[in-house]
Amino acid sequence: MFTLKIKFIDMNNKINIGDLFSGLQKQMVAQLNTNREFILHPGSKGDSLENVWIEWLRKYLPNRYCVDKAIVIDSTGSLSHQLDLVIYDQQYTPFVFTQNGIHYIPAEGVYAVFEVKPDLQGKVGDDNFFEYAGKKIESVRSLKRTSVKIINAGVEVPARPLTKIVGGILASTNSFTHANNNTIENHLKNLEKLQTIEMGCAVDYGSFYVNYTGSEDTSSRDFDKRINDYYLTRKFDSITFSEKENSLVTFFLQLTRYLQQSIGTVAAIDLNAYAKTIGFEIDQKI
Repeated sequence: MFTLKIKFIDMNNKINIGDLFSGLQKQMVAQLNTNREFILHPGSKGDSLENVWIEWLRKYLPNRYCVDKAIVIDSTGSLSHQLDLVIYDQQYTPFVFTQNGIHYIPAEGVYAVFEVKPDLQGKVGDDNFFEYAGKKIESVRSLKRTSVKIINAGVEVPARPLTKIVGGILASTNSFTHANNNTIENHLKNLEKLQTIEMGCAVDYGSFYVNYTGSEDTSSRDFDKRINDYYLTRKFDSITFSEKENSLVTFFLQLTRYLQQSIGTVAAIDLNAYAKTIGFEIDQKI
């Protein structure tokens, strides 16, 4: 429990927003550390860290967003790698399969995917953690997504373009021998096309987000090709880092900005595309 000492700026009783964010950072760190500090079994450490981040995002994100470990699927039966953390929608993607404790989420519902590691430094096989995260992100972005019209307030709204899928990496620390921003930036620059990463956070080091050059061809009505071409052609432009004292708050603010102002709401799923896999066609004439 943290007691927040609020400073008032002048006689007009203005509150110091910086103090509020400082208090929020302390609460967020405490939330993450509560379970992490009691992880005793090395084999359980990875799963436990993923669960800590999942519970943390469930606590702070608006209720419209679901957060889980999952595999993402599409209407052709293709699937992604198993993902540590997926932020997804259930309003316009009304079904999520769960078998043997594993969630299978339709690609249309995905807002963001994150790889969770204890440290930004490390390797899985021949891949460093950034390359490994990029390949997992690619496995989601390469899936087929559908989009259909909806009825909103009694008015028919045409099918909308497919939304971007945010990709990122989350860690507790950054222990590169020369731990500096350039090391992280170079790893991110080496990622291309569908493997590119938008953002990340190391709790005791700071958060970051990446800007890319390039934009979608808004004249194209082939939504699947349009979003893929965007990822295939965009280029690294710049990266912005936070101070370590604000790592979780800045990560959360940037993620929320992506979700609410860059992505908005995912496209409505074409249920017929999935129904046809079991030989059924949904009535379109209601």
